[in-house]
Amino acid sequence: MSMAPHSKLDGEAGARLLAKAQWRWYEVLFWLAAISLYFVFGDFIPGIPTKLMLLSEIVSLGLLALSIDLVLGYAGIVTLGQGAFFGLGAYVAGVMAKAGMGVFPLSDPLLGLLAAAAVCGIAGFLTSFLVLRGSDLTRLMVTLGVALILAELANQMRWLTGGADGLQGVTSSPILGQWDFDLWGRTAYLYSLAVLFVCFWLSRRIVHSTFGLSLKAIKGNALRARAIGVPVNARLIAIYALAAAIAGVAGALLAQTTQSASPDMIAFHRSADALLILVFGGAGYLYGGLIGAVLFRVMQDVIGAFTLQYWQFWLGLVLVLLVLFVRGGVIGLLEGWWNRMTRTGDAP
Repeated sequence: MSMAPHSKLDGEAGARLLAKAQWRWYEVLFWLAAISLYFVFGDFIPGIPTKLMLLSEIVSLGLLALSIDLVLGYAGIVTLGQGAFFGLGAYVAGVMAKAGMGVFPLSDPLLGLLAAAAVCGIAGFLTSFLVLRGSDLTRLMVTLGVALILAELANQMRWLTGGADGLQGVTSSPILGQWDFDLWGRTAYLYSLAVLFVCFWLSRRIVHSTFGLSLKAIKGNALRARAIGVPVNARLIAIYALAAAIAGVAGALLAQTTQSASPDMIAFHRSADALLILVFGGAGYLYGGLIGAVLFRVMQDVIGAFTLQYWQFWLGLVLVLLVLFVRGGVIGLLEGWWNRMTRTGDAP
């Protein structure tokens, strides 16, 4: 008899968790819009040049921002080193493609993605023990230090990475031996979008599970989470390693679609840009990194078209105003607008 209230409570909590995990109409609309860009910018409409290679790059940046969102937006781990795993994944995929010389299966893109995810996941697991020590400032410095170490290793190991010149002759074989990467980026965009969806689906399942709830509890108050029996360190290690693997996949995607891997992919600014993208879109929403990547790149092009010399000033000004006056980035702004509309009964 004493277990009945607890069973009822567990059932209600499970039902709420299941309902929250259901796909919403605006999520379906988002992915349909992403697919439609293939036809809009794929040189299928006369007069509109192909920009699918640029969109593929945006997908890679969005995936990198998604990996940061998992550790920062949900677990509360402040990091400036996610770009290190991004660059490591790019070099792993690039080295495999170069070694395979475009011959299936060694240079198969999917095999390169799996290898990049495995190597970066292991690297994330090994470095997570350093990240768990100390406060947020300590974690920030440790993640930055790891990124700088990997960047210098990539620069010094010329026999493997090409040094400052980067990898030359990176050629991936057709995907599954069937679909070639064309000059217009059509295959690259669909391939990148498919990989992004798989990683997003996995991340979405995680954050809407009991594991994801425990991460939110740790972010809110790690001491209370530990007091109620949550294995705090194990959870943080797991999500940090997973985020590192996803960042590696993002880097591998960029290396495969651009057929190059350079020190720029592992440089500090890569982590800084991805963090700005997440702040711009909204941390803790999953879609924040994806939407932020699109808007960030569009703003770069638009502002750069008017003032190429001072585009960083205006972009920084927009970001500062957004942080000061809008909580939760662009998605937080849209969420607040929607809540006000539904409360007043004016929502469509």
